[in-house]
Amino acid sequence: MDSRDRQTVVIGAGAAGLATAAQLRKRGVPALVLERSDGVASSWRGRYDRLRLNSSRPFSKLPRTRYPRGTGIFPSRDQVVEYLDDYARRHQLDIRLRTHVDRIDQDGDAWVVRTNTGDIPASDVVVAAGYTHTFVVPKWPGRNTFEGRLIHSAEYRSSESFRGQDVLVVGSGSSGMEIAYDLAEGGAKRVRMAVRTSPNIIIREPLGPFFARLVVKLPAARGDRIMNFVRRRQVGDLSEFGLPVPEEGVVSRLRRLGVAPAIVDHEVIEAIRQRRIEIVPSVESIDGALVELADGDRICPDAIVTATGYRTGLDPIVGHLGVLDDAGRPLVRTGEAAPGLRFVGYIPRPAQLGLMGDEAKAAARAIATARRWSDAASPAAPTGHRASPAPQPAARGG
Repeated sequence: MDSRDRQTVVIGAGAAGLATAAQLRKRGVPALVLERSDGVASSWRGRYDRLRLNSSRPFSKLPRTRYPRGTGIFPSRDQVVEYLDDYARRHQLDIRLRTHVDRIDQDGDAWVVRTNTGDIPASDVVVAAGYTHTFVVPKWPGRNTFEGRLIHSAEYRSSESFRGQDVLVVGSGSSGMEIAYDLAEGGAKRVRMAVRTSPNIIIREPLGPFFARLVVKLPAARGDRIMNFVRRRQVGDLSEFGLPVPEEGVVSRLRRLGVAPAIVDHEVIEAIRQRRIEIVPSVESIDGALVELADGDRICPDAIVTATGYRTGLDPIVGHLGVLDDAGRPLVRTGEAAPGLRFVGYIPRPAQLGLMGDEAKAAARAIATARRWSDAASPAAPTGHRASPAPQPAARGG
């Protein structure tokens, strides 16, 4: 591959992909962004109407671009979409829409990105397709027999179509709690939230991301103690309502499972205390109109909304390369997963939008550095050879 023809391919036109492409462009590295949908920020466009960022605006911006004046401290779904649209235009990014990536294969010292529109050669590939790419609905026995409406939180838009209904929300993360509150506020007759593992809960606050970034750097046991103290002060004891403090703390669970705490507003906690949101045990099975819970109780909701998480959806694309763990997550999330292959946006941390910007900077810097070394060595190297410098190769950063 002649150095004049080399390009870096970025997969995904969400925040991580856009930030990476912009940082590469800043460093003079050609980058092509591939996006399977009709526009940038597709995952944000499809989320529920009430959605706001859990992290405050100052900690949720991408490099070199602020939010417009008048944006709320916790930007809404539409404000984030507008921000990312403007970001792509402002940085004049080369984005190819309606391009679905089927697979990434090695081609000597380079890569081939196989898409529905043809193969694309690349010297470097950055996968930034999103940590919450493919939603998951539990395979409960009898799930397909449910007589009511069953959707995932990714398909939920508003409470309007659930007015006067008995709704069961499954899952107690940020989305599950917010959707349950939206339903309770929006006129659902009854709202229950099924909980398998009691969540770690944090109140949404403007300086929360700054505090959280400090805490996650501490030893797990110490970080857990601090966050438990904060929970006692802000949230109080919810044991009598079905949400006791979990045995595993915030930092420990985040490191072991990549599970972030539930970040919600005070109003959600008050709705639980008022039993406008009723906490029930997890779902065991479904039989027609009946839903059996873990305690043996049977209920008859009109609808079920499953806020039960996502998978990365990376297996079909890179699973054959040995770069994923058993859960389909990148084994290496900073630096090169393989020579010329990187992942950006797969670290579950507070204020993830801002963190993606930091990851993008590091990845672009490392790719540009490797490009300079390769160009310097190219007269003595065969065409297309990835020359590696002495001990500071492209593995730095990312």
